[in-house]
Amino acid sequence: MGQYLSEPETTKTCSGVHDALYKGGSCSMQGWRSNMEDHHNLILNLPDDPKAAFFAVYDGHGGSSIAEYAKNHLHKHIVRRSEYERSIVEAMEDGFLDIDQTMKGKPTLNGNECGSTAICILIKNNLLYCANVGDSRAIACVNGVVHPLSQDHKPTNAKEKKRILAAGGTVESKRVNGMLALSRALGDYQFKKNESLGPREQAVTALPDVIEKKLTPDWEFLVIACDGIWEVMSNQEVASFVRDHISRGMEPKEICEELMDHCIARELTQCREGGVGCDNMTVLIIYLLQGKTQAQLVRKCGRPPY
Repeated sequence: MGQYLSEPETTKTCSGVHDALYKGGSCSMQGWRSNMEDHHNLILNLPDDPKAAFFAVYDGHGGSSIAEYAKNHLHKHIVRRSEYERSIVEAMEDGFLDIDQTMKGKPTLNGNECGSTAICILIKNNLLYCANVGDSRAIACVNGVVHPLSQDHKPTNAKEKKRILAAGGTVESKRVNGMLALSRALGDYQFKKNESLGPREQAVTALPDVIEKKLTPDWEFLVIACDGIWEVMSNQEVASFVRDHISRGMEPKEICEELMDHCIARELTQCREGGVGCDNMTVLIIYLLQGKTQAQLVRKCGRPPY
């Protein structure tokens, strides 16, 4: 069946973390795909900066090696940047470019034509920073209202298409050079070979969009997930699904499992006809306790949105 199994692999790998500020859960599931290529981070206290939390999803394609390397090293590249104490936004931008150049110098990573999305959230001093390349996505729920924290990077977006064409690439069938459905990614070095341009200007770049938000007591939870979720459900549908399940007193990783079960395709014919619900799935849900109890969050999510 090509890239799909005859039956989905629905075994889930889940974990959870908890402190006074956050309660987080993560789950990953291979699904209908022949291989599992996702990786993620769920870190309450970064080793290089214990005052910072870091949550990320990496959706690999063409193999898992770029996603796995990013999982182990991206947060280090960010925190160790000289700009980190002055500007976390700049540190995230340059940290993404740093790790991409580092991986490019490794023959085992540069030579296999694989890549990965990367979406990460770093929270420090009550400020949230979200950096993204690709079409994995993050949302926040604030007083029951969904707030997008990232925008998908697709070759058909006007800004993305302009850069692709300027770098000598093409957009065919909504893909870079007719092949890659993303316009920004880690890896994918076959699209980063224009020697007259820097890494920011390549047809496919690892430069992330970074947003900064101040957390307030109104912020309820975050959802970070690969496109295996967002192809099936909208931002609002995911936020409403999670909020409803929080109101029932469920744990984050339990809701992750329920969300994946809701999204997975029921029949192989759905995979043959378009692939929606047939991808690897990884979901992170983080309750923003900020000193509140989980019971208080449960009661809040049981009330209508403001």
